[in-house]
Amino acid sequence: MRLKEKDRLKPKKKEKKDPSALKEREVPQHPSCLFFQYNTQLGPPYHILVDTNFINFSIKAKLDLVQSMMDCLYAKCIPCITDCVMAEIEKLGQKYRVALRIAKDPRFDRLPCTHKGTYADDCLVQRVTQHKCYIVATVDRDLKRRIRKIPGVPIMYISNHRIQHRADAG
Repeated sequence: MRLKEKDRLKPKKKEKKDPSALKEREVPQHPSCLFFQYNTQLGPPYHILVDTNFINFSIKAKLDLVQSMMDCLYAKCIPCITDCVMAEIEKLGQKYRVALRIAKDPRFDRLPCTHKGTYADDCLVQRVTQHKCYIVATVDRDLKRRIRKIPGVPIMYISNHRIQHRADAG
């Protein structure tokens, strides 16, 4: 039997994509261990990664860094400083010698860097994505924006001459 004209399959027309339509994209699922009630790595004593401008702003606000961190979190805090941040402070020169003296405080933990280059922001973001046990202390807007995209990483900052922290994860 022959197929009649009306019974034949018609060739499919290519649909034009509507630019105003919502585009579906795959959003990576984040493990529940990143959220604070499950994240046992993020507990006292808190390890706080300190950025260069955080030290400078704490000097301007006349804050004792370690003491005001403890007042903010109500727990023991261990400020950590990477080699990149230390190099950045040293590059700033004579004007920031007080910041350098604070960074060399024995209460601060020194974290060695294994990567190439000395760009501190990339270094901090890389370290925080690998290990979810740090709080990042920074005043830099761009760095804060980058860190907010990483789930489970709290941010500490200075505003109104006080240290405050923000935890965006759960």
